[in-house]
Formats: sequence, C-alpha cells, structure tokens
Amino acid sequence: MRLQDEPDIPAQINIVPMIDVIFAILTFFIMSTLFLTRSEGLPVNLPKAATSNQQQVPAKVTITVDEKGEVSLNRQPILVNSLAEQIRNVVGSNSETLVVINADERVGHGKVVAVMDQVRQVKGAKLAIATQKQ
Repeated sequence: MRLQDEPDIPAQINIVPMIDVIFAILTFFIMSTLFLTRSEGLPVNLPKAATSNQQQVPAKVTITVDEKGEVSLNRQPILVNSLAEQIRNVVGSNSETLVVINADERVGHGKVVAVMDQVRQVKGAKLAIATQKQ
C-alpha cells in the first residue's frame, strides 16, 4: 500500500498585521511632527503687512506685547523699564542679536515705542517687528 502524499499547500504570508504595524508607525510619526513646532512668543494677533517676510533669522530674544499692554521677554512677564537690562543679560557677549517684537495690533503706539526705546539701548541688538503676510 502506497501512501499518497498530501497536496502541497502553497506558502502564504499574511500581510494584514504588517499593514497594521506600518499604519501605527505612520500615525506615530505624523502625531510627533505636529508637536515639533516651536513658538518663541506668546500668541497674539499680529498686524498685517504686504511686505512681510516670513523667513527670518532665528530670533534670540522675543518680546511680546499682548492686547492688554503687558510685556513679556521670552515668555516671562517683565516691566518695560527693566527690559534693556534683561536683554543685556540674555544676550551676553553676542554682539549680533535679533530682538523680535510681537505686538498685538490693538496695542497703543506709545507702548510699542517705549519697548523699542529699551531695545535700542542694548548695543548690537537688531530690532524687528513681527507681522503677518496679507
């Protein structure tokens, strides 16, 4: 009596678990890139300007003036009169520093000028005002 061989079952690769793993990894990378944005100032409504330049040198110092007129230096509340001294402390020996002012469009002109005056007292500080492109 001869044993009959069972018919060969072709080898199969189940790709459903592999697709699940790939989608899980893809989801992880998408979610992680959403948190990579870096905000240097507090959120304010910037005024619009037709000549706005979105690509700027990374700012070392960011001054924010919110709609209530409160001033912050690198997200830390500060008095306008002590801005120059604090900027000197942050800048240190770096002679070429960009100081960006994020002022809400509803802030009075006098408040922004007072902040600019304090920044101008720091030697080597370059002044920039943040705007949104129209």
